[in-house]
Amino acid sequence: MNSKKYNNIKLAIGISETVLVFILTFLFVHSGYSRKLSDILYSYSDSDYLVLILFTVITGAVVSVIFFPLNFYSSYILEHKYKLSNQSLLKYFFESLKSTLVSGVIGIPILLLFYFILKEFGDYWWLVFAIAMFFISVILSQIFPILIFPIFYKVKLIEDEELKERIKKLAADAGLKVQNVYSFDMSKNTKKANAAFTGLGKTKRIILGDTLLSSYSKDEIETVIAHELGHYKKKHIIKNIIFGTANSFIMFFVISVLYKASLSWFGFDSITEIAALPLLTLWAMIIGLIQTPIGNMLSRKFEYEADQYAIEVTNKPLSFIQTLNKLTEQNLGDKEPHPFIEWFFYSHPSIKKRIDAIENFAKEKMIIEPNQVQEQMS
Repeated sequence: MNSKKYNNIKLAIGISETVLVFILTFLFVHSGYSRKLSDILYSYSDSDYLVLILFTVITGAVVSVIFFPLNFYSSYILEHKYKLSNQSLLKYFFESLKSTLVSGVIGIPILLLFYFILKEFGDYWWLVFAIAMFFISVILSQIFPILIFPIFYKVKLIEDEELKERIKKLAADAGLKVQNVYSFDMSKNTKKANAAFTGLGKTKRIILGDTLLSSYSKDEIETVIAHELGHYKKKHIIKNIIFGTANSFIMFFVISVLYKASLSWFGFDSITEIAALPLLTLWAMIIGLIQTPIGNMLSRKFEYEADQYAIEVTNKPLSFIQTLNKLTEQNLGDKEPHPFIEWFFYSHPSIKKRIDAIENFAKEKMIIEPNQVQEQMS
């Protein structure tokens, strides 16, 4: 099956990149090249912050060059091979450049803030930085739909008034006031389809990919939106913020302890040595290995709950099942991944498990779609 082969290749590339990044980062520090690079940069400037920026840019550029073949194959060649991409080669590089620039604009100030906190608060840096990251994540969530997302996509109001009213009603049923519903030109990059509920506070928005609007019926789109609103109704967003905040405090604390303990292993004396900072990446990757399946288990639980809400509020289980199948085929999703792969890597349950759960829930609640009644009568 194309979908299984496609997903297995993507997964293999992702795992390979992660392992290689870990090995190269370890060798970079263990071999002394991290210290050599830091010493060279300090010979040109006494500013810790300038050296930190240059150190990060240089190492980031080297990593990008090393991993370019894998990234290019995964995100361009493979997508074209399986007829999922609409990007030209020029467009691919242009979008990649935009992504790099936006990441730099956001990431460099956060990096400088981190180093300032590291220098000023010493062993308690993890606590202050975790607090700072909480507020930064809230701000980024608020500005994402109005400042960041439009950099990559053209966003406009949907023109279908009937669909807009359906979505507004669904939002009202979920306790959410929606002024407008938006679409974005997802088709400029891909043939895949998607929709999302994004933003916080006054910037909350429902956005639909134009690929979804052009290929799905109103009933099908309605079930997708109902699912997304289910996350809001079930307070998954708030729960994720609480879980994510608690998780980040624990993660930063554990990293700080392991980071300080491992400095002497590589000949470092201080937590503020720029040459030692790649050790933070190593520990973060190890801890992330433990956290990933835990976070995914919670995410899959939320997905089941949002599916149930979508069925209850629309009374269209068949339309929802049809939509999930169509989305899986259009996006080349793996309908039935290996149980371990699903447990460790998947933030959503497999489509087979979701459909089984939807059918069982609809039977339990005796939810019958109008077209089901017609089928039974004929």
